[in-house]
Amino acid sequence: MAVTLRNMPAHFKLTLIGIVAFILLVQLFLCWRWSREPSLYLGSSALGEVQGTTGYVTVSSLIGTIDWLLEKPGGYLSNDIYLPSRWLDNMPNFEFGVLVQTRDLARVLRYNYSRSPLQPIDQPALAAAEPALNYANDRWVIPSTQSEFRKAQNALIEYRSQLVSLENNEVPFYASTDNLRAWLAVVERRLGDLSQSLSASVGQTWINTGLSGESDAEAPVPRESLRLDKTPWTQLDDVFFQARGTAWALLQFMAAAQVDFDGPLTDRNAALNLQQVIRELEGALDPIRSPIILNGGGYGFFANHSLVLASYISRAHSAVIDLRELLAQG
Repeated sequence: MAVTLRNMPAHFKLTLIGIVAFILLVQLFLCWRWSREPSLYLGSSALGEVQGTTGYVTVSSLIGTIDWLLEKPGGYLSNDIYLPSRWLDNMPNFEFGVLVQTRDLARVLRYNYSRSPLQPIDQPALAAAEPALNYANDRWVIPSTQSEFRKAQNALIEYRSQLVSLENNEVPFYASTDNLRAWLAVVERRLGDLSQSLSASVGQTWINTGLSGESDAEAPVPRESLRLDKTPWTQLDDVFFQARGTAWALLQFMAAAQVDFDGPLTDRNAALNLQQVIRELEGALDPIRSPIILNGGGYGFFANHSLVLASYISRAHSAVIDLRELLAQG
């Protein structure tokens, strides 16, 4: 005769309940542990021994962010199919924000930082790293996302080794004003998009000014003069934590740019402008004091964390624009 919970002895019931409660507590602890955001800056162990070689800190910060994605508590979570990872969405979205910035910098490193305008030669290590980082971010079957990201990390480590090698002078890093502006242009677009998405947490009505100033311009299809942008409530947390991940990764890369692009920044008297970008990104990563992310109305009774983060991201966006314009001056 089958044993049911009803006719099971009392001590067995208590044992079963205790086991279930213990498993749930362990799962909740792991959820809390794996959802903790990283410290503001990568430690010195992640950046390696500081070298005087131009480009070393930038490449090391890129390697360090990949290492964080793979080695943080819980490992890389975006492609995990098991519990408790399947219950989590804040950290996977944070990961995605970090990953997007990592991909952007890897692309600029391959096509701008490592190429001379007169001799645009592709570096083999970077040619391997950049596409590996653009592999699907949620694939768990072979080859998994982690294996491709590890391949990219190893290729970047190889490039860094060649960069500091005294025997190999053919592996360059051009810390020029134009190259820095090329990366900042990508950052500017990313921050602008995030600022709009965060601000849309309460809904925004826009007047379509896309063709202003063009007397004879026409759009492919007629456009309404008013447009309502509002982030669906199911995506509010996703956008919020993606923006936090973006700010964290950019903080690492901006701090590295302070070192590797010190010459161009000093020549244009732009070091303080870069420090202003860093300051706004640090503000965007202030600790969250609420157990949940609130998204009240702009002047409502409850706070709107998305709007607070949007203000920092927007100011960082404006500071990047100012920095690019300053660097463009002769």
